[in-house]
Amino acid sequence: MKKMKSLLFKGTSIVLLTSVFLSACSGNSDSNNAGKKTNNSHTPTLSANDEPLGKYDPPIALSFVRDLNDVVENNVLSVLDGETIEDNRWSRIYEEELGIKITYDWIVKGASTSDQYVQKINMTLASGALPDVIPVDATQLKQLADSDQIEDLTEIYEKYASPLTKEVLSQEGTSPFDAVTFDGKLMAIPQLESSIERSMYIWIRTDWLEHLELQPPKTIADVLAISKAFKEKDPDQNGQNDTYGLGITKDLWGGAMGLEGFMAAYNAYPNMWIENGEGELVFGSVQPEVKKSLQILQAMHANGEIDQEFGIKDGGKVSEQIAAGKIGLEYGEQWNSIWPLQLNRNNDPNAQWQAFPIVSESGENPKVPLKFSTTRFFAVKKGIEHPEAVIKLFNLHLEKNWGETAEFDKYYAPPEAESVWQLSPVTPYPAMKNVDAFRAIDAARKAGDTSGLKGEAKTIQEKLESFTSGTSEGFALWGWERIYGEQGSMGIADQYDKNNQFLMEKFVGAPTPTMVERKSTLDKMQTEVFTKIILGGSVDEFDQFVENWKKLGGDQITQEVNEWYATKK
Repeated sequence: MKKMKSLLFKGTSIVLLTSVFLSACSGNSDSNNAGKKTNNSHTPTLSANDEPLGKYDPPIALSFVRDLNDVVENNVLSVLDGETIEDNRWSRIYEEELGIKITYDWIVKGASTSDQYVQKINMTLASGALPDVIPVDATQLKQLADSDQIEDLTEIYEKYASPLTKEVLSQEGTSPFDAVTFDGKLMAIPQLESSIERSMYIWIRTDWLEHLELQPPKTIADVLAISKAFKEKDPDQNGQNDTYGLGITKDLWGGAMGLEGFMAAYNAYPNMWIENGEGELVFGSVQPEVKKSLQILQAMHANGEIDQEFGIKDGGKVSEQIAAGKIGLEYGEQWNSIWPLQLNRNNDPNAQWQAFPIVSESGENPKVPLKFSTTRFFAVKKGIEHPEAVIKLFNLHLEKNWGETAEFDKYYAPPEAESVWQLSPVTPYPAMKNVDAFRAIDAARKAGDTSGLKGEAKTIQEKLESFTSGTSEGFALWGWERIYGEQGSMGIADQYDKNNQFLMEKFVGAPTPTMVERKSTLDKMQTEVFTKIILGGSVDEFDQFVENWKKLGGDQITQEVNEWYATKK
């Protein structure tokens, strides 16, 4: 599932990094925007290459470290002739057009690289033997900034980032830059990871709706009625009481079979820091609206609409139930049609799923909760001669994929290998790229002429045409049609955007000291209590959970989060 998400939609592979041990003094963040200049900024030296895409002559070398994940190694390099991670179309164009020779201090190769990479990057950071450009998470970035080992990129970014780069990195507001700004200084370049791609939809088996003569939901009451009917009225018409309404997993949350979209109907936003009416941040999981959501879920479980054993089933197990035609409703992200719903389609060609907008109690447009998704940042070792070089890599990567001189079929998704973009050490992409592709396809579709489509829109349209052709390849592309077709999930994302429904998470900084110490314990307690309530425990246990959460570190975390937030106003 994670590989599918990375390969098809995300534009980057995120590696979760752990804390490092650096001697550091404390530092406070500031509310200054990324482009604001400070007296301590590194001032670039004017030269012949003093342009966003200017070429260094003579060429320069720029060192990185990286992990070679399974997707890159098996799905890209295995089908490309004459290309390696060190020498490929991206490394060549960087050298040819920018005069930047990419080198790697080390590369972790082979299957299951993540743990090895985490260990190696932590050792590298702790030793101080840094590459020129360091890919880090939020915690590591703060430690590097506090220990004065990396460049202030404030003026450098303002000077060297191309208009396209600035436009792309601002597509989700100031949050990505808030995450990398300390004391008013931009200490890294955020590799924007689209939060919009994490929008939730209600995925429903529409063939079951038709069998039961039900209409798509307009309110959460309609969703509950559909779930009840899917349990009680034999939607698969096999004469047995063997189906469920809502599919959820033991983890409760996530991009497939999660509860975020369901709870949003009740204005409940668990696991997110949101702003209250007084301009302060509060943790969504401990707000009273969550209690009502849990009470509704408990009633659904008691009625058999939710699998009685969901508390011990992970996504893989629940996907097996979906594949077997036992579940007719789940909340998930756009890619759910490719996994797990395509599995059901493969087993039953008559099965049909469709995405619908999440709904509210009143029927008004609900807010769509979006977790902050950008977790990789590129810092630059202090003192290198050309700290601006990494920004030029960002510029060219975006230009060759989405700019005026784009060669999408060569540098992003050529027919022979759809993940060629991963060969680059930096892989920025527009947060709205999939919505933009849908808009282009939909406009061409309505005009009756798709011949003018370019780039990603053209590639996706070719998949849609393969699907409609009825070939064996098209059969496997049903999931793509459910995303970009006339009734696809991207059309809903388009409406979410136009209706201003996105609710972005407000806390985007590095984990606070108490988060580092207590968050895992608090998260575990939350899952245990919420699961127990859904399974039939007293709903009032939620109130005790809130009290315990506050006592066991939640109040201190809330104070730390708001201290950070105050610096961003």
